[in-house]
Amino acid sequence: MADETIDVAIIGGGVSGVYSAWKLKQANRDQKIVVFEGSDHIGGRLLSVRPPDIRNMVAELGGMRILPAVQPRITALIKALNNALPADEQIELYEFPVDQPQNIAYLRGVYLRLADFSSAPDKVPYRLSFIERGNMAGSIIVNAIEQIVPGITKSDLTEEQRREMAQQASFAGEPLYKQGFWNVLLRVISGEAYQLSVDSGGYNSTLINWNAADAIPWYLSDFGIKPEYYGFTRGFQEVPKGLARLFTQAGGDIRCNTKVDSFSWVDGAYELQANGSTIRASSLILAMPRRSLDLLAEQSPPLQDPAIQTLIGSVTPRPLFKLFTTYSNPWWLAAGYAGPDGFVPVQSGRTVTDLPVRQVYYWPTDQGKPATSDPAMLLASYDDGTNIGFWDGLRPRRSEAWRRGETHPRIENPFIGTARNTEDADPEWLRNAAPEPMVAEVARQLGTVHGLTYTPLVQNAAFRDWGEDPFGGGWNSWNIGVKSWEVKHQIVKPDEQFPLYICGEAYSDAQGWVEGALQTADLMLEKFMAASR
Repeated sequence: MADETIDVAIIGGGVSGVYSAWKLKQANRDQKIVVFEGSDHIGGRLLSVRPPDIRNMVAELGGMRILPAVQPRITALIKALNNALPADEQIELYEFPVDQPQNIAYLRGVYLRLADFSSAPDKVPYRLSFIERGNMAGSIIVNAIEQIVPGITKSDLTEEQRREMAQQASFAGEPLYKQGFWNVLLRVISGEAYQLSVDSGGYNSTLINWNAADAIPWYLSDFGIKPEYYGFTRGFQEVPKGLARLFTQAGGDIRCNTKVDSFSWVDGAYELQANGSTIRASSLILAMPRRSLDLLAEQSPPLQDPAIQTLIGSVTPRPLFKLFTTYSNPWWLAAGYAGPDGFVPVQSGRTVTDLPVRQVYYWPTDQGKPATSDPAMLLASYDDGTNIGFWDGLRPRRSEAWRRGETHPRIENPFIGTARNTEDADPEWLRNAAPEPMVAEVARQLGTVHGLTYTPLVQNAAFRDWGEDPFGGGWNSWNIGVKSWEVKHQIVKPDEQFPLYICGEAYSDAQGWVEGALQTADLMLEKFMAASR
């Protein structure tokens, strides 16, 4: 016998989960809607944390920015939340800088300024063709994409038009969706240009072999055509937190630290096993990425249906890693150079390297301003793909934590030999504290990248590896041969006979972005509402 009966169970307290809960509660005030979250926080892969002793900065251990020009759903949601939330809970944005001309590119042991790619191309240590030299990585890839799908880079096209062009396109006589992004790129650019694009672009997984018909419009939106990023004054996690507040104020129920281990279909309803209790739900929404679905499927017969398994397996999780370090002063300012109008400091945006740290962001204040005085913080490493394996030897084992009921692997003796100013620290920062071997190694690489034999003492450090269970990755990408434009509609209600629904970033057009989580949630809600009529 069930311990409790509810109308709608939503598993997953990320953006798609709490957004769906909020929208459903608005439409069905009398229904008992419960969000079950296995961890102790709302937000999923959004995790905004105040570092110790720095009150004017927020470390984004998860998602950190949006692209309002091409992401209408998150833009509209922020506006809606601000219309509903009190003044002291308003969501404010700032312009988020990325590439600055004076910033460093340390590649193949050569020190460059980002401006050198166009102003001094002979310094770039890659054997590029004459038409490739003088271009930044983004320009090389955009030019290649234009050769693969002629006309797709026109500035007057909408996001939807670009997607349709790529989905319908063929290249070298083969439909583009049946080809890998890496495969088609190497047909139109040199191997050296491809490696430069990977190294100086800062990411490994964006240019690997995933579905070219999805990768091309995705790349153009994210990196290609003058992207303008915005960050969050009080952290991106304020978006799901705001949704959760409005949902609970309307009578909704959110249960953190409640891990659903399995579910089954019994006598016309779903029965969930969670924390030793049985909950019976008329409808079930799985607001989860692929790896979470795989873990749940092990003990949940409805997800073991071959047709549903095929849909779930249409994407691949891609790992992402972030490591923040704090200092008593912004020592990187000295890494600038003497320009014609005086000294130009390195103080905002990012530096890139082919070392495992890959990307270093000079973290802004919560007003989007550079740190020019004490104290200061770096996103010391933002990396993905194979580079994440480098850190595995400097950290706890990651594969067992979720099965033990933990939200993050335990770290024994973090910060041995480093400062530990953790009074009044955000508990989430301490939970994600980086161990001393990792801190020492990132400090060594930062010194190398900035041409220094010494960098000041790390005051505190926190990291997050989104390859850990239950996430399995920081984002998901469509597999080669998958018709994503069909799957994204099928998976939101994978079996028309049962009230089972799936949503989340993994199965969207905007993979890796909150925009994608909202897109699939809206598609799912449309089917949910239709089935409820």
